[in-house]
Amino acid sequence: MHDSLNDQPVLVTGAAGFIGFHLATRLLRDGRRVVGLDNLNDYYDVRLKETRLALLTATPNFSFQRIDIADAKTVRALFAAQQFSTVYHLAAQAGVRYSLQHPEVYVASNLVGFANILECCRHAQVAHLVYASSSSVYGANTKLPFSEHDGVDHPISLYAATKKSNEMMAHAYAHLFGLPCTGLRFFTVYGPWGRPDMALFLFAKAILSGQPIQLFNRGQMERDFTFIDDIVEGIVRVGAAPAAANPQWSSQSPDPATSAAPYRVFNIGNHQPVRLLDMVAMLEQEIGRRAIIELVPMQAGDVAATYADVDSIGAAVGFVPLTALQQGITQFVAWFRDYHGRTA
Repeated sequence: MHDSLNDQPVLVTGAAGFIGFHLATRLLRDGRRVVGLDNLNDYYDVRLKETRLALLTATPNFSFQRIDIADAKTVRALFAAQQFSTVYHLAAQAGVRYSLQHPEVYVASNLVGFANILECCRHAQVAHLVYASSSSVYGANTKLPFSEHDGVDHPISLYAATKKSNEMMAHAYAHLFGLPCTGLRFFTVYGPWGRPDMALFLFAKAILSGQPIQLFNRGQMERDFTFIDDIVEGIVRVGAAPAAANPQWSSQSPDPATSAAPYRVFNIGNHQPVRLLDMVAMLEQEIGRRAIIELVPMQAGDVAATYADVDSIGAAVGFVPLTALQQGITQFVAWFRDYHGRTA
């Protein structure tokens, strides 16, 4: 089925990043024209970003723009030159721990950059803005599983505060200008082409090179590890079903996840929290080597457990996470060895 929206290009910001790369790959496979935007910053190894990008640029329907989203003038020029049907906004400064040392980077990318994207979507009358939020917005909440229908007013890191801010900014634009906005709270995404600062990548590298790994909260930390293919499936399903006003929304008892404006927020997770110690055991089994484990206390800004309630996204677009952690780790380790030319 080809309608006029499907003939228009889509924008993927952060296209050289982990999730952006996989999403762009999937959209291209689905026959879409994709414009990828990234500033290729050096938060982690730029070579990994460039390798991902090389795979994308080898596809005829993909074009790349090296742009920093905090640069309003350049972002405006891109939107003026293209008529995007959907914008998938995944560019952001990631990482909870990094935000403790570099708050200014988060303000520039996650607040100023997001405001620029919102303004451009508004003026270009984009049919749907889908943007990355984070499970970190749940902050001091301890009621599990985390539900979008609960308030998230107590972020415990600046990174989380910027993501919560994005949701509020998106709501303002949905309310004022009728811009359909969907925020996606991702839960610990992992898989091939993953970020080197994420636990699975760090741990696999350490195990293969005989280096110790640190397990925060003495290994009792629980994470809802979500495989990249499941994340992308959720994003694509959501993208194809623009946010609409919730006719049942009540200003007397407001539901944080929906609105009288075309706005909504969804969790995307595996609905299956796993202790770090158990995840490392799966990794050891897959790699065939024991890890040297150092059990250390909790770090500032971290939460003890994450666990996604995925009923809302399931009801809205039929999303169901399909990849068990063991299965995902097998795929990740195979990629990791191949990428690093390891036969260990």
